[in-house]
Amino acid sequence: MAQVSWRADEDLVDRVRRAAAAQRRSMNDFITLVLEAATNPDLEQDEYTRVRERLSRMDLVVTPMLVYVDDEGHERPRTRPSREAVEKARKAAGRGKPLSDYVSEGRGE
Repeated sequence: MAQVSWRADEDLVDRVRRAAAAQRRSMNDFITLVLEAATNPDLEQDEYTRVRERLSRMDLVVTPMLVYVDDEGHERPRTRPSREAVEKARKAAGRGKPLSDYVSEGRGE
């Protein structure tokens, strides 16, 4: 399990402390609940749903975005290729030396 340090204004820390205490939670548990609700779309439990709805009203719910890492190491949004690109790749994949030829090379077959 990882440990994270959090820096915030004293008033915010106090509000979080009071909100956690009102729910009979530790600050760690309360912050974890809020961050889970903000970032995990699979949560459907009542408590998470309430927190998620409140965060959503403030536009703080994170929608996961699929990414890939390009040749230069930068993250890029992953998008579905066009039908034309898929067809072109399919045709290109059907050409060339069959894999079985590479496997049997040098085996004396």
